[in-house]
Amino acid sequence: MENPVESFNEYRSKMNEKLLGDPQSKLIKRIFNLDTNAYSEGALDVKTKELLGLVASAVLRCDDCVKYHLEHAKNAGAQHEEIMETLGIATLVGGTIVVPHLRRAYEYWEALQNQQS
Repeated sequence: MENPVESFNEYRSKMNEKLLGDPQSKLIKRIFNLDTNAYSEGALDVKTKELLGLVASAVLRCDDCVKYHLEHAKNAGAQHEEIMETLGIATLVGGTIVVPHLRRAYEYWEALQNQQS
């Protein structure tokens, strides 16, 4: 059975290499740099920023973004209770249209938790 976490990360890495290797990718590189800097330690800690990113991603219904922020939030120390509360807030803010994305987020969170560290 395919590991959803490994599959997502392999695809993401492969495509990022292609995108960033393109000679016309100057603007994309700048956007990626801005994203990296925005989620680094600042007045807000990294975990809080990743949880905020998770809310925004769920509300915007971006499944890849949700996966990305779930993984980074976990790596920053987010616990199950924090993820569930964050997803609840995202669903409250985004409305019931977010529910299908909530289901996929929960499934991916379970895969992250079941992964060997």
